[in-house]
Amino acid sequence: MNKPDIVTAIPKRRYKLGEFTLIVLGEIESNDDRDYGYIMAVVQGADSEPGIYLTAERNRSPDSEGYDMRLIMRDGEEVIGSSADWREVGAFTDAAISMVSSILNLSDEEPYRMM
Repeated sequence: MNKPDIVTAIPKRRYKLGEFTLIVLGEIESNDDRDYGYIMAVVQGADSEPGIYLTAERNRSPDSEGYDMRLIMRDGEEVIGSSADWREVGAFTDAAISMVSSILNLSDEEPYRMM
């Protein structure tokens, strides 16, 4: 998996969604060439490593103030959308939780904020 190469990050929010823990990281310093605003790591049960990452990356286009959301899974990665709203942790978190719910077929589960 081509996961984010995080050097340091500050946990901003933590949720429980079914058997999954969702951790939102901010103030990210990494060793890769992406400019992360936020990263959501999705961990199943007692696994030590996330199986899914959703990232908000500053769009590199000179005329854009938006962020791209990238889905990173074990079998690949893809940019799945763009929005200027994702510069704010709440907007990114809401969109990422919705995406995780859809991908993992957890639409009947309610996210529970732990932090």
